[in-house]
Amino acid sequence: MTETATQTAPAQTPSAPAGGELGLTASAARRILKVAESEGNPALGLRISVSGGGCSGFQYSFTLDADETADDVVITRDGARLLVDTVSLDFLRGSELDFVEDLSGAGFRINNPLATSSCGCGNSFAV
Repeated sequence: MTETATQTAPAQTPSAPAGGELGLTASAARRILKVAESEGNPALGLRISVSGGGCSGFQYSFTLDADETADDVVITRDGARLLVDTVSLDFLRGSELDFVEDLSGAGFRINNPLATSSCGCGNSFAV
């Protein structure tokens, strides 16, 4: 299990990452790898960005991306790559990305300690 960006790999249960960066659970890493495999491109990573909008002020955006930019912080775990630009990272510090499957469905969820409120869908938040 490897993780970069001066982080300690968290256990399978969500917890705040060391160093104040963005953490990635084992479940999220497995899902990123599965999606990359299903797309036929093992170089794909998951890009998270934060932009203004949504019902709470800011919203998360998730896209697949194989290319890193000079402005990206790349977080890896078990071969999975998480890409985030430095502006978005300021809104995500101390957060952890998880992949959850429950009765309401399956999807990536961000546990963001900087969010003071969020909407019901979990994709929009306020700081």
